[in-house]
Amino acid sequence: MAKPDKTDKASNLFEYTEASIRSLDWREHIRLRPGMYIGKLGDGTSKDDGIYVLVKEVVDNSIDEHMMGHGKTIDITITDQKVVVRDYGRGIPLGKVVDVVSKINTGAKYDSGAFQKSVGLNGVGTKAVNALSNYFKVQAFRDGQSKLAEFKKGILVNDPKVGKSNERNGTLVEFEPDNTMFKNYHFIPDYLEDLMWNYAFLNAGLTINYNGKKFYSKDGLLDLLKQKTEPEEIRYPIVHVKGNDIEFALTHGNQYGEEYYSFVNGQNTTQGGTHLAAFREGLIKGVRDFYKKDFDASDIRSSIIAAIAVRVQEPVFESQTKTKLGSVNMAPDGPSVRNYVGDFVAKEVEIYLHKNPTVADALQKRILQSERERKEIAGIKKLANERAKKANLHNKKLRDCRFHFDEKDERGFNSMIFITEGDSASGSITKSRNVETQAVFSLRGKPLNCYGLTKKVVYENEEFNLLQHALNIEDGLDGLRYNRVIIATDADVDGMHIRLLLMTFFLQFFPDLVKAGHVYILETPLFRVRNKKETIYCYSEEEKQEAMQFIGDNIRLQPVTLDKDSHLKDVLEFYMGKNTPDRQDFIIDNLRIELDKVEREEEVITVEAE
Repeated sequence: MAKPDKTDKASNLFEYTEASIRSLDWREHIRLRPGMYIGKLGDGTSKDDGIYVLVKEVVDNSIDEHMMGHGKTIDITITDQKVVVRDYGRGIPLGKVVDVVSKINTGAKYDSGAFQKSVGLNGVGTKAVNALSNYFKVQAFRDGQSKLAEFKKGILVNDPKVGKSNERNGTLVEFEPDNTMFKNYHFIPDYLEDLMWNYAFLNAGLTINYNGKKFYSKDGLLDLLKQKTEPEEIRYPIVHVKGNDIEFALTHGNQYGEEYYSFVNGQNTTQGGTHLAAFREGLIKGVRDFYKKDFDASDIRSSIIAAIAVRVQEPVFESQTKTKLGSVNMAPDGPSVRNYVGDFVAKEVEIYLHKNPTVADALQKRILQSERERKEIAGIKKLANERAKKANLHNKKLRDCRFHFDEKDERGFNSMIFITEGDSASGSITKSRNVETQAVFSLRGKPLNCYGLTKKVVYENEEFNLLQHALNIEDGLDGLRYNRVIIATDADVDGMHIRLLLMTFFLQFFPDLVKAGHVYILETPLFRVRNKKETIYCYSEEEKQEAMQFIGDNIRLQPVTLDKDSHLKDVLEFYMGKNTPDRQDFIIDNLRIELDKVEREEEVITVEAE
């Protein structure tokens, strides 16, 4: 009797034959590997989540038209599910309307004569938007004619034909993100407004009409810093310098830390890169050369608020989302970005200080003040750091994860740390966390109200010192270990109080951590819907009803943002300062809302779904 054939379906899975080779079309590849094109998908809670990348990819094309001298206005409308962008540039050539949004390696940005120093140089942007949208529409208006193409998930669904039009030249793009890819997504208005303001600041003279509001800047980065700073807090008038393909603005305030806004070809490089590093180096050199004194670099940069923007002919970013500039030249045969920016900033800072002695005096006083403050806490800082090491941080307060934000591994980009109240709360999160990317830091109780205190308290208070070491933010954000810092306290009165105390700590001593979009609040669900297999947490009655039809699991994060019209000092004083009549009136006026919320929280129940 012959032996049975041991070959089965399982073994066939490991065979490598011609049948194993598969070719994907452009649409399939983007949908299968979206991270290659837009970074992470996300749900909209982070500034770099995919839905914002989709918006930027479309708007960037309109910005590039403006940069080339075509069109001074862009109309943008964004609702919960739909994005509409209309520019008044040259309009896509009618014969290529379909190809430029659905054919990889097709576009005008490969021709440096058509687009110089543009943002979207890879020729993939709108194709990714098309492929990742439930519905995508592009319409070009050009010299009295028009052509419209419509797609569903990247598949053309109409017969595009050229017709007559009375519209002004330009391009209209409309899309609805695919909710099967971007699950439970939502746009955060503050993020979108920041995006529109950045476009305006980096393109002086451009008008953006976004959801009925006008965004316009006359003086570029000077206007940006005016918006970001509190007039009574700055130590000297904002320094503003423009050159060939470079612009920067800077001043010093009274806050702790360093605050930078960096851009390349109009793209907000939130993770910096060679241009920002060169700016910081150039500033140090320019200051030292002017004062003829070897000031400590940290004393020069302490409390700085600055913005730097450069235009590079062929930028190389470290990811498709373009958040960090690599080592490149200003142009193929030109100087490196590091040398060009560093030399320009050093020279211009020295010249400016020579021409403006009042500013020079004010800057020197700020530097000397930083020097005194640094020396005053040097002793306690050394003792506190030694104490932190002896506390065996990684075993007691912190349950760490494996991958971190400051490492080159892309998995570190998803890293987060939950700050919990007490060991019991941290224990429950620790049991359910992803040990690859989620860490937990447990508080011992209510932290100190640090409003109005100096940074000395960060080192004198053991818990604050351990927390800053866990985050690795003592010397700035360059070494930040977690992309998301999540305040995970209970929804009761004590939990809310601890939340406020932690937010005060970050805003008082590390405001750049908040302004860079790294701090979040973990929302507490009101209902739990479950069956024998799955559990989903709900945050409203509507979500509870929906969850009873579909079960899954999720957590919801609320980013901590600062309104552009809110002054940080005033906000902290109002909420965390002395109990003033104004604050009492605010509490009374809002008491009904909070009572309603408490009543709802008391109704938290477990709903058994069949």
